[in-house]
Amino acid sequence: MNRFFSDIKKYASYIRYATKSDLQAEVANSYLNWLWWILEPLCFMGIYAFIFSMFSSSKVAYLTAFIFLGITIWEFFNKLLTVSVNLVRSNKPIVSKIYLPKYVLLLEKMLLNGFKTAINFAIVILLMVIYRVPLTLQMLWALPVLLSFIIFTFGICTIFLHFGVYVEDLNNATKIGLRLVFYTAGVFYNLSDKVASSVGYWLLRLNPIAMYINDMRNTLLYGEAPNFLWLGLWTAVGIVLSIGGILMVQKNENNYVKVL
Repeated sequence: MNRFFSDIKKYASYIRYATKSDLQAEVANSYLNWLWWILEPLCFMGIYAFIFSMFSSSKVAYLTAFIFLGITIWEFFNKLLTVSVNLVRSNKPIVSKIYLPKYVLLLEKMLLNGFKTAINFAIVILLMVIYRVPLTLQMLWALPVLLSFIIFTFGICTIFLHFGVYVEDLNNATKIGLRLVFYTAGVFYNLSDKVASSVGYWLLRLNPIAMYINDMRNTLLYGEAPNFLWLGLWTAVGIVLSIGGILMVQKNENNYVKVL
């Protein structure tokens, strides 16, 4: 693990530069430029809120913020896991010419999506102000929940980064698996309202994305503390996955170019 932290320090400038370059490339030919990073989530938020307010019978408090929080957590996880499977292959021109720790590529993508996620959270805070959500000390629990979510996402993405080099079909399998996770994560609805109590309970615990979405909503919108037992368990899983993934990449990354 010392090598991992040393690599982060050594390649920090590269991560920042690559992130900035990717962000600039996304809006290079756009008339509205960086405004799209704000307009795009706002438009999607408005569409989803309108559809579910019209066709859903669920009486969820702070509906727009409720939906947008779910989308924000899901999109961060979904985009990173999807890109991690082909991350080494898509960067073959770089990794075949120079040495670059492969998890540095993942960290750059996490910083890129983290920037966009920060904009989404700013919109969530604005919605909370509009809704006049009461300020409570329980909101502070959103920080450890978010940290746990980031650790878990990094851990599982490093595993998929490694196996994505060797298993070409993993990309299609990942898309199918993510679709299942999406529909059982309660992104647009409250699992406790839509699913039988016992089933809904276990979906919230055994599907980590559902748990993170639920805990973020409870802490920020409803003044409730997260479930500390399950939050601790999934944090531990995330740490184990992160350490295992880092060691796996470090051990095998010199063979990736041969496989590609």
